[in-house]
This record gives sequence, C-alpha cells and structure tokens, in this order.
Amino acid sequence: MYAIVEMAGQQFKVAKDQKVYVHRLQAEEGKKVTFDKVLLLDDNGSVTIGAPVIDGAAVEAKVVKHLRGDKVIVFHKKRRKGYRKKNGHRQSLTEIVVESIVAKGAKKASPAKTKAATTKKEAAPKKEAAPKKAAPAKKATAKAKADDLKKIEGIGPKIASTLIEAGIATFADLAKAKPAKISEIISEVRGNHVTDTWPAQAKLAADGKWDELKKWQDELDGGKA
Repeated sequence: MYAIVEMAGQQFKVAKDQKVYVHRLQAEEGKKVTFDKVLLLDDNGSVTIGAPVIDGAAVEAKVVKHLRGDKVIVFHKKRRKGYRKKNGHRQSLTEIVVESIVAKGAKKASPAKTKAATTKKEAAPKKEAAPKKAAPAKKATAKAKADDLKKIEGIGPKIASTLIEAGIATFADLAKAKPAKISEIISEVRGNHVTDTWPAQAKLAADGKWDELKKWQDELDGGKA
C-alpha cells in the first residue's frame, strides 16, 4: 500500500516504514504528525484518486530529527553593473518515518451543515446595504497605513498579505507578535518559513535602524541566522 501525499508544500510517494526528508516542520523530535492532504491511495491495486484530496485519508508519521541539507551556492550577477554576490544556502529539513497510511470513510455531513449555516448568515446582511458599502472604505484605510512587510528577510508578497489580513499590518505589530503565532497565521502558505527573527527584524525597521537591519539581513538565510 502506498499514497501520494502533500507534506510541507511538497508531494511525496510514501509507504509504511519509509524515511522521508521534508521542509522543516514545527513539531518536536519524537512527536507524531499527521498529513491529511492525501491525493492518491493504492491499496493492493485498488486505486483511489482525490478531488483534489481523499476525504478521511491520512498519513501518520513520527519526527526523527531536524537537520540541514547540503550547501547550495547561490550566485547573483548583473551585467555591465559590476554587481556580483555569492551566498551559500543549506535547506532546513526534517527527517520523518511513515508509521501508517489510513484510509477512512468520507465525512460529508459536517461540510453540508457548515455550508448551510454560512448561507443563512450571508443572507441576513443583504437587507442592510449601507453598512456593506462602508466596509471597503475601512479596508482601504487599513491598507494605506500598512508598512511594506516584504522588507523583512523571509517575507514575500503572499505572506505579507496574509499577515495584513490577520491584523499584523505594520512593523510595530510584527515586532510584538511571537514567532509561534506568526507560524500559525501563515500555516496555509506553501513553503518552509522560519519566523524566529521576524519580530526582531521588524523592531529595527519600526525604530528606523535600516543600516543595522541591512547588515543583519546580509547574514540571514531565509529569515534564519
């Protein structure tokens, strides 16, 4: 029996007792983790394909250890500008062992109830046209006051917009947030995101210490020292 499952933003073909190296997970060594985004299951020739995932199916694994991959040289050059920059990158990885592949029955009742409840909630405000028109103006004001969070090493456009939607719109807001909370907010964004230094970087940006921030960022690797 094997499964094709999405783990930490990547797709893997896994079987029981197989070792897999994935992008760094937040779980501690020795802890068990469950991946429920199963795209395909093969049970002795009986193949089930998800649309896009299989309801109720999951891959259960155990975290063996955290490590870093081999060094990759990253070289940047701009023609006719005299600009050259050479950096080394070692990807943060987690070694896991697949303990079991579970194929359970689909649970369609819960989504239906949720959808019905949502429909009722959405139907009620339609009578109040004035408050709905006022809402976009508030959003526009909030975005106008937002800082450019992409200046923080490790934050891209998708993460920046996700943080702003969660109420973290300025460097000061980010400086007050805890790395664990930030990781929880951006958990749906694909990729390996190390948030340990983001609040400290944001504090320097909020205080206007750009030279000090730039010097530190040159030593960082995707937001991690």
